[in-house]
Amino acid sequence: MVGSGVHLKSGSESLISSSGAVMLLRAAAASGLAVELSARLAPWRATRAVHDPGKTVLDLAIAVALGGDCLSDVAVVRAQPELFGPVASDPTISRLVERLAADAGAALAAIRAARAAGREWVWGHRSPVSADGQVVIDLDATLVTAHSEKEQAAPTFKRGFGFHPMLAFVDHGDGGTGEPLVGLLRAGNANANNAADQIAVLDAALAQLPASARSRVLVRGDAGSGVKAFLGHIHDQGLEFSVGMNIRGPILEALAALPEQAWRAALDPDGQPREGAQVAEVTRWLPASFAGWPPRTRVIVRREQPHPGAQLRITDINGWRLTAFATNTSGWRLADLEVRHRLRAHAEDRIRCLKDTGLTNLPLHAFDKNQIWLEIAQLAYELITWTQILGFPDHPARTWEPKKLRLRLFAVAGRLITSGRRRTLRISKRWPWADLITNAGQALAAYP
Repeated sequence: MVGSGVHLKSGSESLISSSGAVMLLRAAAASGLAVELSARLAPWRATRAVHDPGKTVLDLAIAVALGGDCLSDVAVVRAQPELFGPVASDPTISRLVERLAADAGAALAAIRAARAAGREWVWGHRSPVSADGQVVIDLDATLVTAHSEKEQAAPTFKRGFGFHPMLAFVDHGDGGTGEPLVGLLRAGNANANNAADQIAVLDAALAQLPASARSRVLVRGDAGSGVKAFLGHIHDQGLEFSVGMNIRGPILEALAALPEQAWRAALDPDGQPREGAQVAEVTRWLPASFAGWPPRTRVIVRREQPHPGAQLRITDINGWRLTAFATNTSGWRLADLEVRHRLRAHAEDRIRCLKDTGLTNLPLHAFDKNQIWLEIAQLAYELITWTQILGFPDHPARTWEPKKLRLRLFAVAGRLITSGRRRTLRISKRWPWADLITNAGQALAAYP
């Protein structure tokens, strides 16, 4: 068996097991995130404290970015002081989280202000979105299972038990990934269509964007976002929306009156006709009972032949699978609007990546502590994304998900060599992605 003749032995070799994490450190330094966290969290520094709260939060975020899912996983970072510097002990970290949670509103505002400042710097140097196109914010809620009794954990609509956080992401499109903007932790029995929660999340998400991008926002969501009060708030902000709609009475009446010739061919994201799928706008056939929605609201319906074995819903008609969405965008072709809305599936990818970066579970008992943890998980995810944006924007790794980045880039071992006054972290040239790591490290270090 290969490897059976290899002897294991520990020693004092100057080896670093997470050499690729130097890219995360340099992204935090280049964006100013490290400095901003230290400044914003200074009020939470205890008297005569040795460790800076901002650096401790950053250490936690890096541990989560490397695959950690609880506070004690910062031990991986602590074990490599040559790369990460001094790291607080577990008791010190627990006490910091306790202090942050005791004034959770102010602590979250401080961390979010640091994140917003870092994002503005990153976007100012290499924007992941078009300079004059729409900036898409995807809203969605997800379930996080709790395997023990935790504060405000509750039964969920899927007969589980845990939490139901509402999240907002900015979508980078097909050429990139996305960034988490805001996460609002909620009890497991919270409603997905709670307008007040969605308004709070959207307002906080807008504050995370550079000021120049806020007027170009398209808010995208599923049927949970199709709420009059929420869409009215979006309209009052002068923004656009594209949200799912439940097919009920008024829309069913419009479909019954819709002439067959109103249907148009649907498209795939690559612009090619989608076989067995069509779209139509039903706005002009909506009855008077469809009232109270923002001005210029349009309702568009898509019908598609279900795949073999799929079960039709009671609202599906004549063997067609029907879905509907509402938008206030004018001047686009129906098929293009439908493709744009269907790309909200990117939010599912972002949620999966966030769950792979600290949100698989909420490890603490107190609700406010878990809200702090959710903020750290978002910080870890966007630190990974900023590393991709700044370090290798034109490489296929720009779209790699966290799991692949950890396996290929972050977890690679290296040898720390000191020569004179210079320290060099050397990675084996036989590692297939060694050049990607070194080139990205040099690119990140070159930023002022």
